[in-house]
Amino acid sequence: MPTTKQRINITVDKDTGWAIKQLAKRDHMPTSAKVRELVKQALEFEEDLVWAEIADKRSKEKNVKYIPHEEVWKHIK
Repeated sequence: MPTTKQRINITVDKDTGWAIKQLAKRDHMPTSAKVRELVKQALEFEEDLVWAEIADKRSKEKNVKYIPHEEVWKHIK
């Protein structure tokens, strides 16, 4: 039966492979599922870094009007 998930083959060193297997065993899940979870977490971390960089640049801008968080949500609801 074909899968809807994309397959990606990776090669890891012995220590990394051992660590992933131990984490998978600890969490009672297949190694491939653990790798998928770890990759997803890494992508979210990378995304957070990009958003933090954007926020940092914006916080240094001059003559900018900031709207309080509560005010924004009043208009969204």
